[in-house]
Amino acid sequence: MKKLESAETTIAFASDTPVMSAQQSPPEPSNAVNFATTHWSVVLAAARGGVSSHASEAMAELCRIYWYPLYAFIRRRGHGVHEAEDLTQEFFARLLEKHFLAAADREKGRFRTFLLMAVKRFLANEHDRARSGTRGGGRWIMPLDSLEPETRYRLGAVDTITPERLFEQQWALTLLEQVLARLQSEMTASGKAELFEKLKCHLAGSRNENYAATGARLGITEGAVKVAVHRLRRRYRDILREEIARTVACPE
Repeated sequence: MKKLESAETTIAFASDTPVMSAQQSPPEPSNAVNFATTHWSVVLAAARGGVSSHASEAMAELCRIYWYPLYAFIRRRGHGVHEAEDLTQEFFARLLEKHFLAAADREKGRFRTFLLMAVKRFLANEHDRARSGTRGGGRWIMPLDSLEPETRYRLGAVDTITPERLFEQQWALTLLEQVLARLQSEMTASGKAELFEKLKCHLAGSRNENYAATGARLGITEGAVKVAVHRLRRRYRDILREEIARTVACPE
């Protein structure tokens, strides 16, 4: 739990500080181009100048990753399990179909901020609409059931936490999950799946890290483990910044 809380603090700090700089950017020369064409910035640009297929794809990808913090927020606002699923589906369907993004550039530039404000407006107006039988019909549907959102909610929800705080907490955890999944995928693709499994316990850092024991399990020296962990943490940091960059309007 301490490691988890530390990770959440890191995310909260990182999302409110410069996401990239000349010194911190990943070394790939296409980084600036990628930021301009694949992140929240392209969605904001489309909102001001008309919807594009690329912006729709970018928005759908952001929604796919960050649907759960919205589900948790809606549940914490007092809606039941099935109603929360329906409302989450309906919210994203309207977000993608009715171009609610037209107001996005009036927000603070972060997808997280926009999404929370948008869902609050959505819920404020929803009581006058038809109930779950008419929600989501013929629209893009996320496979919420297969992701077991209620199981996650019951494991993580705290009775005293506010909906807004729960949203921020689950946003941070979702971001960390996305970063770890990307790192694991990269390591697996390079034939280092076993190395990743043995080293991932060192990502959070600890004064009591036993590099010698890890080296024994891997059949390498303690020094080699330290070098490998350093590289893994560095790549984790770079992916973390890249994932945060997906949800802000510009590197600054």
